[in-house]
Amino acid sequence: MATLVLVLVYMVAEVVGGLASGSLALLADAGHMLSDAGALGLSLFAGWIARRPPTPRRSYGYYRAEILAALVNGAALGAISLVIIVEAYRRLRQPTEVAGPLMLGVAVGGLVVNALGLWLLHPGRSSSINVRGAWLHVLSDLLGSVAAILGGIAIWAFGWYWADPIASAAIAILIVYSSWGLLKEAIAILMEGTPGHVDLDEVREAIAAVDGVRAVHDLHIWTITSGMESLSGHVVVDDGRGPSGLLMELAALLRERFGIDHVTIQVEPPDFDQCHQAC
Repeated sequence: MATLVLVLVYMVAEVVGGLASGSLALLADAGHMLSDAGALGLSLFAGWIARRPPTPRRSYGYYRAEILAALVNGAALGAISLVIIVEAYRRLRQPTEVAGPLMLGVAVGGLVVNALGLWLLHPGRSSSINVRGAWLHVLSDLLGSVAAILGGIAIWAFGWYWADPIASAAIAILIVYSSWGLLKEAIAILMEGTPGHVDLDEVREAIAAVDGVRAVHDLHIWTITSGMESLSGHVVVDDGRGPSGLLMELAALLRERFGIDHVTIQVEPPDFDQCHQAC
């Protein structure tokens, strides 16, 4: 919440500073700050709704809300970068006069605000893709402030007005770079892909190596939300191996070696034919 307030207050300052100085870089950074505010607000909302308990119609609860929020954040970053690049190209063809000292002063203030926002968000970025999305917004905004500072110095010291659209384009490229990985991760989770840090074949081999296991099939691993991986699979076992002890051993293996706690395993005897049973 503190980061959201900081971003909103300084966004207004950057809009005023951008209009007063004629700087596209500052206005681009202000637009990026607006997306930051949206990302932070969405993150807060997604974090709140994700804590709601499951219902009969939503048996997993609302955990995926934070993944949807991360997807929206990434898409918003991409759209903003496109607008900035188009305007930067227009200004490169027709450079406009910019008040370098004012642009520089406002950009330095933006750098300080973004650095403080990063510090506030840093503790939660490793445990939540949603918070990481908001953190990436603020990080790319901080780098945008650096680009605006360099542009302000070039304009103030040398009168290079083309430095403003160049700085704007640099900000847009940074935005695209920061959003791409976030979008890929969010889409992979929504498509129920295997988590990037888990090797499906390694998990299969580890299960198959357990005493009494003959075969493993229909093995699936997916992410429900950040830090919550699930596994389901079918395990064919020897007749003499009791399912109770086997399930406990497999659950301990998957938890300790792969960090997977939500496990559903169907234990099958060697002569089990699921298709025949279903028919």
